Parts: sequence; C-alpha cells; structure tokens
Amino acid sequence: MSFTSGSDPRLDPSRRLGMQFETRVLLAALAIPLPALAGMSLLLLVPALALYWPTLLLLILLTTLVLAFKLRHLVVYPLHTLSNLLEALREGDYSLRGSRARQSDAIGDVVWEVNALSETLRQQRLRVEETLNLLSKVMSEIDIAVLTFDEARCLRLINAAGARLLARPAAELIGRDAVELGMLDCLEIEHETTLARSFPGASGRFGLRRVAFRQDGVPHELLVISDLSRALRQEERQAWQRLIRVLGHELNNSLAPIRSMAETLGSMVVRDPLPDEWQEDTRGGLNLIRDRADALSRFMLGYSALARLPAPERKPVALGELVQRAALWERRVTVRVEPGPELSIRADADQLEQALINLIKNAAESMLGNSVSAQSSEVVLDWTQGARGEISIRVLDRGPGLASKENLFVPFFTTKPGGSGVGLVLARQVAEAHGGSLSLDNREDGPGCVACLRLQP
Repeated sequence: MSFTSGSDPRLDPSRRLGMQFETRVLLAALAIPLPALAGMSLLLLVPALALYWPTLLLLILLTTLVLAFKLRHLVVYPLHTLSNLLEALREGDYSLRGSRARQSDAIGDVVWEVNALSETLRQQRLRVEETLNLLSKVMSEIDIAVLTFDEARCLRLINAAGARLLARPAAELIGRDAVELGMLDCLEIEHETTLARSFPGASGRFGLRRVAFRQDGVPHELLVISDLSRALRQEERQAWQRLIRVLGHELNNSLAPIRSMAETLGSMVVRDPLPDEWQEDTRGGLNLIRDRADALSRFMLGYSALARLPAPERKPVALGELVQRAALWERRVTVRVEPGPELSIRADADQLEQALINLIKNAAESMLGNSVSAQSSEVVLDWTQGARGEISIRVLDRGPGLASKENLFVPFFTTKPGGSGVGLVLARQVAEAHGGSLSLDNREDGPGCVACLRLQP
C-alpha cells in the first residue's frame, strides 16, 4: 500500500484487485511453519540426510526468518501508511491518499475511510478559506469600522474603515490598548447606542454596538462603529426638499389666483367709464382673494402645529373619560363609544385627546358625501388591553376605505377638498412621542377603515 497525492479514493480501480488483507496475513502465517515441516518430511523420507542435519536446520531457520519478516512487513507497512495519513491530517495536509485501498478488506476499509475523511476535510477547508476570503473582502470594503479587543483591551483586529476613523495605518494600531487609542468609553457601553463624538479621522454622530465573543477560549470584544452623519445629512436634505416642494406647491396654489385676480381688478378699475357690474366683480374678486388667503393661513397654522409639537407631559389619565371627551367634538355624524376596560395610563391628556379628535374627524369626513346608509353612518370607538399590557384604541368608520396607503403620513398630502394634510401626521407624532404607533387599514368585515392607536403601558 502506497501514497498518492490528491486523488479521490472512489476513482481508484486498483482497490478492487488482489486478495484481501486478512487472507494474505493468514496465508503468510500458515507459510511460516512450512520449512520446518518440509525438513522433517525430508528426514523421514531420506534418512541419509540426517548426516547433514546442521545444514538443513540452518536452511529451515533462515527460511522461517524470511517468512516471519515478510509477515511482519505485510502487517506493519499498512499501519505505517495509516500513521502517515493521520499525521498528515493532523498537520493540515489533506492532499495525501492511501492507494490500492479496497472495501470489504480489513485495512482497505480503514484506508478508504481515512481517504474519504481527508477529502471531506479538504473540501471543508476550501469552503472555509473561500468564506474567510469573502469575509475579508467585505470587511475591507464596507464603510463601517470594525475593531476587536482582547481581554486586556488591546486592539487585535481592525479593518480599513476603522483605520481611517483613527487616522493611522492598521499596522501602527494593532497591539495598542483602548486607553491609548481613546476608545475606552466606546468599550464601556452596555447596549447599542448613538452618540456625538469626535475621532481623529472623523466627527459627528456615530452608532456604536459592542458584542462579546471568545477566541481560543479567551474573551474578546467586537466593536462596530457606523458613521450616521452622512445618512442623517442625506435624510435631512431629502426632508427639506420634500418640505420645500410641498410649501412651494401650496403657496403657488394660493398666490397664483391672488395675483391673477389682482391683475384683473387692477385692469378693471382703470377703465373709464367703469363697467356696469364693476362692484359685483370687485366684491367677487376680493372674496376670492380672501378665501385663498384664509386657505393659506390655515395651511401655515397646520404647519406650525406640526413643527411645534412639544414633548408630552405624562400624568395619570382615565382612558375611558378621555375617549368620551374626544367623541363629543364631532357633531356631523354619530360617534358611538363601545364600553371597554377601566384603564388608567400615563399620558399627555391634551395631546392624546387631540390625536383622537383628528382620527374621529378623518373618519367622519370619509363618510360625509358618500352613499352610506343611516344605520351604518356612525364612527365607532373602542379600546382593549393586550396580554403584555399594551393598549389599542380603535376608530372605525364605514367610508370607502383606503385606495392606497402610500401617502397616508406624508405631511400636507390630502385628497379632501380644503384638507390640510396634517391631522394624521400629527396623530402619529403624538403616538410615537408616547412610545406607541398609529396604523390605518381597511376593515375586513365590510367597507370602511380602522385606525388603531397603540400605546405602551
């Protein structure tokens, strides 16, 4: 049995040739006493050979020793082969294979399994190396700083983004402790956090995350630092662009007819003589200017309310009484409050009531002007408490429902004549300021919409 390099044992046809190992060992063991038996037989058959018994004995001993060494070689050589294969596996060399390994053979089965194990380990190492190579490329290309520190809080690994953040080559940073690098405060954080900080290579707002792990049984720390300033600036720029686009649209919608009517009135009053109906035309034009100015004023008031929403002042509030008060503000349709559990929550009563008023008003206006039967032309309010203590306040209507949810919470976007597009946005801001959320969905039991205001206990 010998070695081959890198061959697949399943492709070796010689593994099926020759006698089995145990058969060869048996035959070799049986051959050892044959010289002695042959010598004894010759002495019995040819008595004259007794004169030469020392020579005959020497030949028998030499032949027996040769056969014994052959048997030893037959047994020991495959064991050396297996030992060398296992040593190669232990040292990470998976290219060696034992040749002429056949199944249904005592040693051949072992060599076959060792060859298969070597091939499996080679493929696994190849996959690991490919994965590590990919991970290394990802780590070097991502724009997020990744640093690892050992138990003594000395830097052991840093990627290119981390080196840029610390404004020094990675070779100069490896081995330095967190105090020397000015990173000790970053390693003291308990949870994912965002902070404003200045590093040698950048300053602004950063997201920090620290994770503990073990390597070679030794505790290590992984620190991930992402620069949020660029993303925040981009989001801020996009927000300003949307705001300016909406403001420009609303201002143009109001100023364009005002300018046009002012030019019309100006050209009319300079006529001599004045037209017969100049007073009526003047009053109509001034009324139009007044209406558009009022619409622009309402728009600016809505914008001011959205921009100046203060932080909530939380106090104990009886939820049932708050819902009842909010329902009293709507008189155009019937508002029915379903009985619910008696709950007391800590909230800003004024803000929460205003959010409910906006939702009730939105529900009522969705039914006004639509063909809704008298029996179902009502807004229904109810509230429940979940198993974890979360509170859900629902406002249900029988309007046409939602055609699209895409622009529901876009400020100043509205599909209703005279609407400001602020009510839903303001209600969601109130919900989020209280640690909750607001969602609108179509009802499953028929036409209409359900607005769900969720609050955490």
